Amino acid sequence: MELSVYSIEGKETGKKARLNDAVFSIEPNDHAIYLDVKQHLANARQGTHKSKERNEVHGSTRKLHKQKGTGGSRKGSIKNPLYRGGGRIFGPEPRDYSFKLNKKLKQLARKSALSYKAKEGSITILDSFPIDAPKTKTFEGFLKNFGATANKTLLVLPDRNRALYLSSRNIASANVITANELNTYEVLDAEKLFILEESLSTIDNLLSK
Repeated sequence: MELSVYSIEGKETGKKARLNDAVFSIEPNDHAIYLDVKQHLANARQGTHKSKERNEVHGSTRKLHKQKGTGGSRKGSIKNPLYRGGGRIFGPEPRDYSFKLNKKLKQLARKSALSYKAKEGSITILDSFPIDAPKTKTFEGFLKNFGATANKTLLVLPDRNRALYLSSRNIASANVITANELNTYEVLDAEKLFILEESLSTIDNLLSK
């Protein structure tokens, strides 16, 4: 597959970028995508939820009244879960929600996500993104040139660029990552995917093995 290469002004440069068919033109595997997205969201959970059980609640352990002869039900201490202020029965405990997936399955999921975007025509290849200092106006102008100001966008860089990251940080719908950080969730979440031409070789090395 070949795509035209654009400048950040939204104009064609006359160059063509060849996308690896083994990465951008496979038959998507929906179940692999499901598992990879599930893992991404699970790994993002803090898992710090906690409630007190009856042995952790502050209060007296004195038996409220004798076991028999009152005509009422049997009652233990004031920390009984049936009383207001008592402990919670089987409440949430801190836990780790993360789980592992095979490397090949994760690669398949990412290739499937990229293939979906390629079929939709949502991928744009950029020749470069020259920027010297953080400036949100510059990034907004870039999005405006491609008619993407109202879309969720993902810009994939070959290496970390602090100026570009800071320029996009105040735009809620824009996201900037490196090719090494590429993941299924963010690819699918973006309506428009911008990839710097230099990033293609890194993506190929990561996903075509």
